[in-house]
Amino acid sequence: MSILIDDSTRVIVQGITGRIGAVQTRWMLEYGTRVVGGVTPGKGGSTVEGVPVFDSVAEAVKETGANASVFFVPAAFVLDAFLETIDAGIKLIVVVPEHIPVKDVVTMRRYAAKKGVFALGPTTPGILVPGKGKMGIMPASLFAPGRVGIISRSGTLSYEFAGILSDSKVGQSAVVGMGADPVVLRNLADILELFQEDEGTDAVIIVGEVGGEQEEKAAGFLARKMTKPVAAYIAGRYAPPGKRMGHAGAIVRGASGTVDAKHAAMRAAGATVLESPIQVADWARKHHLR
Repeated sequence: MSILIDDSTRVIVQGITGRIGAVQTRWMLEYGTRVVGGVTPGKGGSTVEGVPVFDSVAEAVKETGANASVFFVPAAFVLDAFLETIDAGIKLIVVVPEHIPVKDVVTMRRYAAKKGVFALGPTTPGILVPGKGKMGIMPASLFAPGRVGIISRSGTLSYEFAGILSDSKVGQSAVVGMGADPVVLRNLADILELFQEDEGTDAVIIVGEVGGEQEEKAAGFLARKMTKPVAAYIAGRYAPPGKRMGHAGAIVRGASGTVDAKHAAMRAAGATVLESPIQVADWARKHHLR
């Protein structure tokens, strides 16, 4: 069993004819992802890596039976593409691009919730289920099949944690990039709930960072409903207040969003707080994870 991506997932790539979209399509196919089509308006009838390209999402869904989509669309066009994708019946969307206006993300989030669509991003590396497939830009060589879930606000840190676990012979059930913007399409608690309900996951690692309230709000879910071991790492201890650090959401304002506040919330909810990524190997051994 796995979350979000399984044997029934049929993916379309939006923006497939662009340089990034084409390259990532090849790598997704090489990893075994069932990429069944792509969408670029005006490029219908062509192919990329042997994948047929369509002018609209509705046409792609009709011809391929697609039920998931990954976006490599320029930020200015993401909102319209997102609404079109939902209206075509797609139920899983991964929005990789960054620099999408917050007001657009708010509109996207509301529409996805209204239509029962699970969406990740923006500014996400996507999702990877080892041995099943990936939607996004995660480098597949660092991951190994197993029973530990990873949820991350940072793409590169999710790769680092997966690599440390894999080197320690501890595999991953799924690695989910929730997005790094101030407003994201799905909250941390929502993704934690998927792992809590997943029979193929024994424990979960939260890779957070300074800024925002995602970790603090998720602590309520941890305390109430999470029965599996959870470890949390918060990046950005030395980030100066008021200065954005890399991601749009990684900014400390006053006492809100600090590393200490997030550590306190995680500890109060029963999670193990990691001071360094390398400590995850000892945590995994302590809980006999594999």
